[in-house]
Amino acid sequence: MREHLVLYVNGRRHEVRGSDAFLTLSEYLRTRLRLTGTKIVCSEGDCGSCSVLVGRFYEGTPEGAYDDRLEYHVVDSCIQLMFQLDGTHIVTVEGLRRGDELSPVQSSMVELHGSQCGYCTPGFAVAMTGLLENKSQPTEEEWRCGLTGNLCRCTGYSSILAAAMQAAGANPEKIVALYPEFEMCQEFQPLARTAFHLRDGSREVYGPIDTHDAVSYLVANPAAKVVSGGTDVGVQLNKRMIAPEKFVSLNRIRNLQGVGIVYKDGKFDGSICCGAAATWSELLPPYFLAEFPSQLGEIVAVFGSPQIRNVGTIGGNLVNASPIADSIPFFMVMDAMLLIVGPERKSRVVNINDFYLGYRKTALQPAELLTGLTFFPPAANQQLSLYKISRRRDLDISTFTAAILLTIENETIVEARIALGAVGPTVIRVKQTEAFLKDKPFSESTMQAAGELAAQEVTPISDVRGSADFRWQLVRNVFLKFFHERRSVAA
Repeated sequence: MREHLVLYVNGRRHEVRGSDAFLTLSEYLRTRLRLTGTKIVCSEGDCGSCSVLVGRFYEGTPEGAYDDRLEYHVVDSCIQLMFQLDGTHIVTVEGLRRGDELSPVQSSMVELHGSQCGYCTPGFAVAMTGLLENKSQPTEEEWRCGLTGNLCRCTGYSSILAAAMQAAGANPEKIVALYPEFEMCQEFQPLARTAFHLRDGSREVYGPIDTHDAVSYLVANPAAKVVSGGTDVGVQLNKRMIAPEKFVSLNRIRNLQGVGIVYKDGKFDGSICCGAAATWSELLPPYFLAEFPSQLGEIVAVFGSPQIRNVGTIGGNLVNASPIADSIPFFMVMDAMLLIVGPERKSRVVNINDFYLGYRKTALQPAELLTGLTFFPPAANQQLSLYKISRRRDLDISTFTAAILLTIENETIVEARIALGAVGPTVIRVKQTEAFLKDKPFSESTMQAAGELAAQEVTPISDVRGSADFRWQLVRNVFLKFFHERRSVAA
């Protein structure tokens, strides 16, 4: 078993051992490699000043359908731990240059005055390069969405967007032209098949490649912190909210990854399966499945930022058990089934509506891991809408979330499934309201009455994002909003 990590930074190979394995990527780049173009400001993954590109290894198929390759995405280096980056290629703002020349993105930022104080500029340059890596000619709206994870308080975004559009017009080379990937892939392929176990005094991290090995480690080390995407754990570590001595990293276990449709006997059975370590970006184009409900894609598009979506995992969001989690209402109304493995290779399936037992408390038993979930997308006679209310559109925590799924036949509600978030200690299904709606006509008066009843089933609190009274009003309004939206679509 390996006792070191291997990664490349701007094309140069590095082995990481001991205490360095527990640093954040931004700390390692700045203090160990002196690549200080990567800045640290918020240490929460909110400002994007620490943005870097991470090239992850994807193994080709034996049939030759595609070759081994590295796929690059922008991430916040301040909340990525070094042990999560084994077998990756990191490209920083220093690595974007073409020899002594600036890249087209960097040149455009200079020529069109896309920088004033300059502190955020490296992060913008990296994020813009990452978008061009995966889309040759982004539209202005795609640029705006792609830069939601990068903040600028001096320049403003007009000149930055102009620089982005100019850089795209120059058809910049892909990262592979700067850093040929064959040699790196040759080394990353066997690394992906070997576990690592690193120690530094009382601290240790285990990086298994098998789910059951991870469970066995948790049996022997029940206090170990499970890390997958790390977008929440990284913040807690940076803010000294937690100080675990042992970690188990799941992001190298292949059977926890990916999103796909389920086949039985060679035929699509109508259901969709998401690995617990699948990232939120996998639910958006170009990975977006035609069978996947587009309504969830609209919510995911304002889930964090590209830097967060590229590493944050579906399983992490579910297990975190936050009452304001954006995805939980959707999976609740879809009656998603959670796949769980535990000690002695035992497994079980739990309906997500039975998974949450209290504030940040789940039905997971000691040493159990969530490995994935399955659900059936809405049927033709089902109407689904998802809602997220926040103080700003992008990169913000929800004030209120909701999912409404109604089965309607001949203008009569046959079945109702409604989940509301940020109105109690957990996301909840409003069962009394669902029962009330059954066999009722789909009308404005019915939905208004349902809103009043649902308001009696919730117990919102007042906090910095909104008062309890505001949330009660949102509960009432969301039912009428659903009705008028559906009526306008029908018209």
